[in-house]
Order: sequence, then C-alpha cells, then structure tokens
Amino acid sequence: MTGTVLVLGGRSEIGLQVARRLVDGGAAKVILAARRSADLDEEASLLNKAEVERVEFDADDLDSHEALFASLGKLDTVVVSFGILGDQARAEADAAHAVSVVHTDYVAHVSVLTHLANRLREQGGGQLVVFSSVAGVRVRRANYVYGSAKAGLDGFASGLADALHGSGVHLLLVRPGFVIGRMTEGMSPAPFSSTPDQVADATVAALRKRRSVVWVPGVLRPVFAVMKLLPRAIWRRMPR
Repeated sequence: MTGTVLVLGGRSEIGLQVARRLVDGGAAKVILAARRSADLDEEASLLNKAEVERVEFDADDLDSHEALFASLGKLDTVVVSFGILGDQARAEADAAHAVSVVHTDYVAHVSVLTHLANRLREQGGGQLVVFSSVAGVRVRRANYVYGSAKAGLDGFASGLADALHGSGVHLLLVRPGFVIGRMTEGMSPAPFSSTPDQVADATVAALRKRRSVVWVPGVLRPVFAVMKLLPRAIWRRMPR
C-alpha cells in the first residue's frame, strides 16, 4: 500500500487516521480533499512523514467531480470518508434538510464512486475504501434519514465491488457501529462503540488482507444478524 493516497473528506477523523497508517506503511503522498482546503494545517501536520497536497472538494457539487479526479494523477488508494449525520428531528419536519442528508451521504457518493471506479480501471488498478454504517443494515425509526442514505450507499458499494471484480480495482466496504468522535459529540455512545483509531486499525488490516467487507467491531456482524429477525413492533422502539 504505497504510492498516493487520496482522502475525500480531508477533515474526517477516520479518514485521517487511515491515511496516517498508510503513510506509516509506506505511502509517499497524501492528497487531502475538502472545502476550505487552505485551512487544513492541523490535518496535514498529522501526515508529516509524507508529501501532503491539498485540493478543493465539494462533495455536493457533482459537476466538479470528474475534472477534479482527472487532475490528480495516479491514485493508489482512495479513502471516501466524507458525510454528515444531520438532525433526525429536523429532517422529519424539513424536507430540504432530509434531502441534503441523503444528497451528501448517498447521491454524492454515487457520483464520486462512479468516477473513481472508471479512473482506477483506466489506470490499471487501485483501492477504494468506502464507509457505510450499521445504521444502514436495518434502518431504525430513530435515525431513518441517515440510515436510509447509508443503506443505499451500502447496496451501491456492494454492487460496485462485484462490478469491479477482476478489473484490478479492489473495493473495501467498512461497516462501523457508533463511532465516538466529532460527528457524535454530545450523544450517548451505543453498545459496541469504537473510536476513529479503532476503525482505522480495522480498515487498514482489512486492506492488507484484501477483504471485501469489515465490521467494526467485528461482534456487530452476528449482533445484526439477530437484530434483522426482531419483530417490527420491537425494532421501531430501538434507539439510535
């Protein structure tokens, strides 16, 4: 896992920790892509063992994606780590907010992943890391807007991984549970929570093993196999 790493969502705690581990493993360059990229000094300082480039990236500006990726040269690993949690209560009353969550967490990902898959195919190979969530495995009433977007992303990425089979492009789908970090600040951690460091460790280990899917922590896989069987009357009362 050497060469150039692109982090889409250059402020993402998980994305940065994945990039940091890839740099420790030999990656020579990291491209941090985010809005207000000139303000990424703190993030770039975490990656001081590598050359760091910053580029402007607006996930919601779909028309800008293809040209941006074409300008970046050869990409060895792409970490797609942007996203928003949104406000469930607001989204239930404000359709525009609900649409904005789904646009960023699903529609923008479809655009980004399609362009990147084409680009990596053309260059002969590469790795894509996509962050889904257990929230999309079975959508809960308590966060159904975010969960539905993650469900769509999970399905799209799973299908894309199959489409890429044999192309030299490897897609890793990561399904974390509740992650204790900036995005969830102020929320009570759910059972089997993890930290960005723990998610990054599991992600990089899975990349090295060329796995297609990793749950973080791993115990969530059997837990959700059982949860899928819960009656709907019980499931609708489940917390976030």
